[in-house]
Amino acid sequence: MNTQEIIITWATPVFFALIALELLVAKLRGRSVYHSSDAISSLGLGVISQIVAVFSKLLTLGIYAWCVQRFALFALPADSVWVWISALLIYDFCYYWLHRAGHEVNILWAAHVVHHQSEDYNLSTALRQTGSGMLLGWLFYLPMAVIGFPLEVFVVVALIDLLYQFWVHTELVGRLGWFDRVFCSPSNHRAHHAVNDKYLDKNYGGILILWDRLFGTFIEEDDTDPPIYGTRSPLRSWNPLWANAEVYWATAKDAWHARRWRDKLLVWIKPPGWRPADVAERFPKPAFDIGRARYLPLLSRGLTFYSLVQFALLLGMAVQFLDLAKHLAATELVGYAVFLVLSLSAIGALTEGRRLGVALELARLLATAAIPLLTGGWFGVPHLDGRVVAVWVAIPMLSALVLGWLAVSTASREDPEKAIPG
Repeated sequence: MNTQEIIITWATPVFFALIALELLVAKLRGRSVYHSSDAISSLGLGVISQIVAVFSKLLTLGIYAWCVQRFALFALPADSVWVWISALLIYDFCYYWLHRAGHEVNILWAAHVVHHQSEDYNLSTALRQTGSGMLLGWLFYLPMAVIGFPLEVFVVVALIDLLYQFWVHTELVGRLGWFDRVFCSPSNHRAHHAVNDKYLDKNYGGILILWDRLFGTFIEEDDTDPPIYGTRSPLRSWNPLWANAEVYWATAKDAWHARRWRDKLLVWIKPPGWRPADVAERFPKPAFDIGRARYLPLLSRGLTFYSLVQFALLLGMAVQFLDLAKHLAATELVGYAVFLVLSLSAIGALTEGRRLGVALELARLLATAAIPLLTGGWFGVPHLDGRVVAVWVAIPMLSALVLGWLAVSTASREDPEKAIPG
């Protein structure tokens, strides 16, 4: 197990322990900072980002290693404390510019928007990560390769910078005095996630907020103008595939409808929200309303509990996937990845309170039972004990019965035209 995997292995249970602590503290303070469907959506998107990372690491880290080998100006030693300290500072500086570009260049926003879509602000939001950021994000870190920072140093400082940012995604930690003036803190990052006019495109720092002070993008959280979270074009969906695709799709449509070839290009590289005049005239969009009702489809307590249990089971499968990733054959790896992504999409549709969600979830349960029943194994595990197969088949079948009962009982209490309140 390499250093990166060790750090992730230790960090993951800490993340969930802190989420549980945040829930407890919020309850003791009489505050509601979590909504189950939103949290499932955020955590599911985090899982998908890790699944994508299994396939993209070879590309992104391979390019970095190749650049170090070919273009490094200095042979920096990996056993020097100063190399590690300077690497972390330079990485954080590069991150500032990537993060800033992610808010100022539409094609980069199309990837980064996933992290901002939640209308809650809590520790699960920190784990809400993009599945497409690897397409262009690696470009911003190539200066570190040219300087000569070894790959192993780059990987670890990248993780440190990312892990640091977990704790700043909370409403339960207030102002921290001098700390807020130097470092990215919960107060500073709350302002960053806000859609209020005064907070837009501010506070990009990962670890240090000094970069924002230096380049004029810092703003202090204002108690008289509390942050409202989400995006100015609300997602209004728990579908993780749509969450990753929505801005790409909207931009592609605008590019298609634009009459001038220049505008077909500019729509990708202009700031988010920019549209060619002819497109905006023919296909107007509603003005942003900061007072809009948040997206929170009604879901019965039974279906909410069911969704949480099924998501926990999928989370266990995702952990297994990441553990087996190095050993699975390419076809099995892709198959397992597709199964997990589609399963998370089915849970998303179910929590949207749509009848289609019930159908998709039943199909997922059927596939979950059919794989071990027909093959005698599971992805990466070719032969399971007969008793294990029996349990593996029984769980989704029992789940299907429970889901059917919940759907019918919900429909009997609500509008007879609907299977689930939506």
